[in-house]
This record gives sequence, C-alpha cells and structure tokens, in this order.
Amino acid sequence: MSQHPNFSIRIDQNKFLPEGGREVHAIVSVEATAADGAATAAPTVTDASEVIIIDTSGSMSYPDTKLRAAIAAAQTAIDTLRDGVRFAVVSGSNSAAMVYPQQPGLVPANEESRRLAKHALSRLKASGGTAIGSWLRLADQLFDDRQGAIRHAILLTDGKNQHETAEELDSVLFRCAGRFVCDCRGVGTDWEVAELRKISSALLGSVDIVADPAGLVADFEAMTRAAMGKSVADVVLRVQTPQTAKLRFVKQVMPSVEDLTGRRVDSGPQAGDYPLGAWGAESRDYHLCVEVPPGDVGRELRAAWVKLVVPDASGGESAPLATGNVLAQWTDDEAQSTRINARVAHYTGQAELAAVIQEGLQARKDGDLDTATARLGRAVVLADEAGNDAITSMLRKVVDVIDPATGTVRLKREIDKADEMELDTRSSKTVRTRHNEVHTRRDETVHVRRGEG
Repeated sequence: MSQHPNFSIRIDQNKFLPEGGREVHAIVSVEATAADGAATAAPTVTDASEVIIIDTSGSMSYPDTKLRAAIAAAQTAIDTLRDGVRFAVVSGSNSAAMVYPQQPGLVPANEESRRLAKHALSRLKASGGTAIGSWLRLADQLFDDRQGAIRHAILLTDGKNQHETAEELDSVLFRCAGRFVCDCRGVGTDWEVAELRKISSALLGSVDIVADPAGLVADFEAMTRAAMGKSVADVVLRVQTPQTAKLRFVKQVMPSVEDLTGRRVDSGPQAGDYPLGAWGAESRDYHLCVEVPPGDVGRELRAAWVKLVVPDASGGESAPLATGNVLAQWTDDEAQSTRINARVAHYTGQAELAAVIQEGLQARKDGDLDTATARLGRAVVLADEAGNDAITSMLRKVVDVIDPATGTVRLKREIDKADEMELDTRSSKTVRTRHNEVHTRRDETVHVRRGEG
C-alpha cells in the first residue's frame, strides 16, 4: 500500500446569484483516505521528526506535581514514537537547552534512545523565567535539515512569555511559519490563552488547556499518536480565480476556525497557495469567498478553481492531489438566488460563535459587563443553532441561561478561571452540521488521485 493517502475535494455552494450579484461563497471539503478507504498507511520512518518542548521555568515547581506530570507526559510521548522517527527533547526557561540528545540534533527512536531520553527527562529541575521564542528558535534549528518530512513539535508551558518582548516572539514566529507544526498546551491557569493561540495559529497547530496536570500524560499521548498518523507534509490549497475576480478570504472552518487569508503565497497569475500543513487520514472544511463582476442572466462562470498540491523533493510539485470548481450563475429566479447553502450558513455561524465568545470574555476582563453579556448571550444562540453541545456546556459554566432561544443570559458572579480559559481556548473548535450530511446539497464532488490527470 502507498504511504500517500488519496485526496478528494467536495464543493458545497449555491452557485446562483441574483442580477448584479457579485459574492460567491463555497465550502471546500477535503478528505484523505487510503486506497481501500481505510486508514492511511503509516509514513516511512525517515519521513517524520518530533521535538518535545517542556517548560522548566521556576513556576513549574509550584506545585511540584506540574513538573512531575510534564516529565511523565514527555516520557509517554517518547514511548509513542514509531521506531526510526527522529526526535529531540528541549527544556525551556529564560533560554532553550537540549535535554536529549545533549548536543543539538535529532536521533532515531529506538529502545536505547528512548531509555536515555526518559532518563534525561527524569533529572529536569525547574528554575528561571519564560522566553518561548527562544524555545521555538531551537526547535526550528533542529528541524532545519528535515524540510520535506513530517515536522511536529509539542510545546508545554504554565506561564506568560515574560522574558522576551512581543516583537521578539513575533520575529521567531515569522521565521518558523511553514517550517513545522506546533501543538501548544497550557497547564494550570497562569498562562495567556491569546499568547498560545497566536503561536499555535502561526504554526498551524492546536491550543488547549490542561487545567489538572494529571491530564498531561493522556494529552501528550494523543498528540503524538496524531502526529505519527500524518503521511504527507506541506499540503497547500491552491486557488485560482478569473482575471476580473478577487478572492476575498480563505478560512479553515473544520475542525476549528482559522483564517488563512493572510498566508497567501502567490503561485501564478490569479493564483495563490494557502498552507494546510501535514495530513493523515482525516477531513477538513474550508470556506472560500470570491468577488466576481456581475454577469448577464443565464451566464455561468468558474469563480474559482481549487487544487491540492504538495512540493516534491526537487523543489517542484507533484500532480494535483485533487481539484474542484466553485461556480457562479446569474438568474432572475428569486427562489434560486436567495437560497443559502446549509453548510455555508452553518460554518458562517460557527465562525461568528468563536468571535463573540472571545469578544465576550475579553469584555468581561475589561469590566464591560453589558458587552460581555450581549456577546455571550449571542454565543448561546449560535451554539444551540449549530448543535455545538460542547460549547453550550462550557458557556453554561460562565453564564446563567435564562432564555436560550433569545440569548437572554446573566453573567455568573463567580467563574472558575479554568472554566473561563477552557471556553476561550476551545471557542474556535467547530462541529459539522447537526443533521446528517445527506440532507445538504452536494453541488460538485471531484476525485483526482495521485498520478492521475
């Protein structure tokens, strides 16, 4: 079986525009499966590398269960690596230091290297401050000769980035973007959600809270298993539009909301590439909006041509992994032009849900309780409409819901900080439509397998 999955693209949209209409919306669903439709084959051992970054600043010793749990979690992650995967462990405080191996570099995972790495972890002590940019800079150096392979990092911290400037961190993120994926975890409640979200967003990873250190082992194991399941690195979504059209935005909307618009890299006339990171057996959804010039009634236009591509080892690129078309057709039939595609509406609502939760929580921190109440009340309505039961449950920990249909809520006087941070970190996690997807309109599905025209 090939180590590369088969990709497919499905387009959901209402292509019909009213006379004078200019804006086309579509949900582009990308799915990767093995040739037989089962899970993808595991990548070869030389295709993957992993760097585990553990915060060892002084605060990790209060309580001391944090550092012990972090060490146990990192040791579990090492045991989860496939044989042959190259890895390293880094400790972070005011600066970054190698835990294993002693000299900067990556070593293949085997029985001996795992034993040595876990022993080195057991000797870690907590002291010093927090300078996350220096930790990421060292990880980037370790990945330097692994470009083209699966490159994944785990970053754990319990505090704020107090020992370097925001500009220093931004500079490192600019350097690291596109070079490796980083999943970020905050343990306890003394770290900044916005700070870790910025890092995970720039590095196409995830962010989450582990309020109780006891949860770190399971979380690290899950992150490592997910990374070991990736089989294609550096997939990009290429979007080409007609000369007179303009691509307004590209957003990932499943499994989480992530605006990719600003990450465009021009790849040809009217074409741009948007990074999607590494892929295994999974599916993700993207929301595209294209502005087109108005057309005559009855005219049909390809508003966008979407392709999945991946660079090859020579610096070129392989044949498209999958392709699909976003269409526009003008009509004077009001029933056709005013129908909103169910999946477009669903994900538009969940993007708004993420925004109003974050705005509401920030307003509460700022003491603007009226705005906080209004935003979180709107969030209750949107979460219920989307069937996002997980977010609904989290919202009920920060507001008393008086009427979920109208979004009438009252802020709780006392809110557990962990509950507030959990809602914030997970606000952008989305769910698919409440009803079975067979009820949604499937305008176009195109399958192009690797090596086909």
